[in-house]
Amino acid sequence: MTHDPQTIAWLDQEDAHLAQTIRAHRWAVQYVGSGEEPGEPAFGYTIGLFGLGHPELVIVGLGHDNAHGILGRVAGMVADGRDLLGGELLTWADRAGRIVVEALPNPGEVVLAANRFYERPVEYSVPAYQLTWDHSDGTFPWDDGYPCGPDCQPRPGTWRA
Repeated sequence: MTHDPQTIAWLDQEDAHLAQTIRAHRWAVQYVGSGEEPGEPAFGYTIGLFGLGHPELVIVGLGHDNAHGILGRVAGMVADGRDLLGGELLTWADRAGRIVVEALPNPGEVVLAANRFYERPVEYSVPAYQLTWDHSDGTFPWDDGYPCGPDCQPRPGTWRA
């Protein structure tokens, strides 16, 4: 892909800002609002955990503040030395709700800025986990009666950026 000089300058500035944020905080959060096409959910993901030897984290179907808050909390655990495992259930004493860690089979189609940061082509994407949250009634997307449906929180591998 060829870019014009103005776009290249903007991308260089964004790359420098991202690198500075990761140096200062060990990771950054990229938030992508829902797209113009139906079925394009809003999502957020970390950039920087791969540099700590861990998959990046993705969360889908939440607003900016909730996505950033959950990603920040879980990324902080990882940055402090906690390795997450696929299938793991995360809970907190000071926060309602539960999170299940799931492998994201198509990270190259989701964590675009992380791959740009680590200079990885799509076919050699940084790995990622999708953090699947329970609805306020306690159900997960795989449970009968999940009120939200696949549009608010699609299953890993069934969506892309």
